[in-house]
Amino acid sequence: MADIEDAVQYCRELINSHPHSPLAPVALVSLSNLFGHAFEYTNQIGYLNEAISAARGCMNIAPSQSIRLASLLSLISRLSTRLELLHSREDLDELMQAFAQITTLDPVRLSFSFVWASIARRFGHPSALTAYDRGVSSMEATLTFSPTLDTQYLRLAARFGHLTALPFDYTSYLIHTGRLKQAIEALERGRALLWSEMRGLRTPVDQIRQADSNLADKFAAANRDLETLTLAFSPISNADGGDSGVYGLDPFGHLVVQQQKLLDDRKKLISQIQALPDFDTFLNPPSFDTLCSASSHGPVIVINHSRWRSDIVILLRDSPPSLISTSDDFYARTKRLQDQLLGERKKGLESVKYEDALRYVLKELYELVGRPVIKRLNQLNVPEQSRVWWCPTSVFCSLPLHAMGPIPSDGNSPRYFMDLYIPSYIPSLEALIESRKPSSQVISKPSILLIAQPDENMPEALKEMRVVQAADADVTRLFSAKATPAAVLARLRDHSFAHIVSHGILEPGKPFEASFKLHRGRRLQLLDIVRSQLPDAEFAFLSACHTAELTDESIADEMLHLAAAMQFCGFRSVVGTMWAMADTDGPDLAKYFYESVFSDETRGERHYERTAVALRDAVVKLRRKGGISLERWVNFVHYGA
Repeated sequence: MADIEDAVQYCRELINSHPHSPLAPVALVSLSNLFGHAFEYTNQIGYLNEAISAARGCMNIAPSQSIRLASLLSLISRLSTRLELLHSREDLDELMQAFAQITTLDPVRLSFSFVWASIARRFGHPSALTAYDRGVSSMEATLTFSPTLDTQYLRLAARFGHLTALPFDYTSYLIHTGRLKQAIEALERGRALLWSEMRGLRTPVDQIRQADSNLADKFAAANRDLETLTLAFSPISNADGGDSGVYGLDPFGHLVVQQQKLLDDRKKLISQIQALPDFDTFLNPPSFDTLCSASSHGPVIVINHSRWRSDIVILLRDSPPSLISTSDDFYARTKRLQDQLLGERKKGLESVKYEDALRYVLKELYELVGRPVIKRLNQLNVPEQSRVWWCPTSVFCSLPLHAMGPIPSDGNSPRYFMDLYIPSYIPSLEALIESRKPSSQVISKPSILLIAQPDENMPEALKEMRVVQAADADVTRLFSAKATPAAVLARLRDHSFAHIVSHGILEPGKPFEASFKLHRGRRLQLLDIVRSQLPDAEFAFLSACHTAELTDESIADEMLHLAAAMQFCGFRSVVGTMWAMADTDGPDLAKYFYESVFSDETRGERHYERTAVALRDAVVKLRRKGGISLERWVNFVHYGA
């Protein structure tokens, strides 16, 4: 305290002697912090009041943004402390105003919005809505300060961490206040940010061209340039002080400058497009009515997982969203389910403990999610055997919702969710809408590109290849030496179906390096797939390990796995695996699957639209063979249309 008193005296002398000096505001910030420390040592409210007064005084004379930020930080810290002590409405209002100012000065600091929203919600302040909105905006803005896709992801992961839960909290707040449609809009806006950003760079320009062909060409070129930059590999920043190139920038710095120029040019073009007749909403976040169109072929079940409250929302065409509230312990229980499943998985899929853990998780999921969802689907007159789409968030991105159960029945055999309905997963509502966009292709039997790179650890792979080649379709084979990354990417453009038999590899903490192992160990990486544009692609069967699995370090809601990448580059439907795949299941599953897809019973449907039913039926047949462990059949999942 003696040191604090001395420092306070020096600060006051400086302020009184040199009130117009640039150091005076710095001294005021120091004074605020000193009084704050004095309060921490003594618990005397007078020191806290002095700290708040000093921070206010600095804000009135702050000559620069950095000093203003420092004074706001001090003011927010001290007001928060006094609010907890006195619960004063005046302190609450002033604190909310301070948060509003600091999020304007530093729009990409998500933590400010997160704390603001939490305090406002806890004390019932109306600014909570603004706080949440600014938080999601700051998540979006962070992508504009990272030039490449991998650095955008690393920035999201490093800067935000647990704060990426903010969109779920925002959604829960909107549901709590009765704004269900707005909640769906907010959830869609705040998740799968990287995929949404990339999808925006592939916006079709045909309609724009009808109004202004020159503007359409410029916009298409800007998108191409920005996508090329975004999908480049990031150079290592010049940290050793060596040659920094022109203007003192290292290669990474040049990418940042280039990105900012391209973003500025694109923003101007978007403004010009929005000024055209009937284009005023161009590239605006989609409305609820647009998002609800995702349910045009069957219900979409959205699960929002938030510490404040968790909810299940069922979207149906031409109907208002149907809300299912959950129990108070829903958030904690489902979090424990994920921890238990992933924890046992690390010990090995073959262990008895993993089988027991999976059985327990499926049973608990049925009680928490399956039972209320099935009851509501019945109330909504959704018949059994209908297609349904799961749009999960948070921990549910790693939990097997499609296999919840067993469900009580009169029969002898256990029934699971997939026995009642035809389940698929989607990374986002927009992804499902995109996968259903009209195709110029006529309905005909697809050609299949069979990509195979087996080794001694895949003894059944050759049998699976023969099964695929026997399918009632034209099959082109890329095997062994012909199965190179370049050859695969080139031939995918000529085929609407792809079937990949190889090792799927995850790289912990590096989602863009997830890959298929091809000839001589060369990798077809997730980023290579994302770079591809395959407008005629329809369906991909990924007969490999981990193709729909997220690593522990991944941001779950970014859905950065191989199945989602295949869907993004053009495939409308994808079959993937949630963990390692048993090689022995490949031939049987492929046989049952293609027999169903190419049967004459489904005339009139496009073949990719049959794949969800075909997978479900194939898994049921695999399950009934006997001797098949739970994890082997639960593993297979369907993504997309």
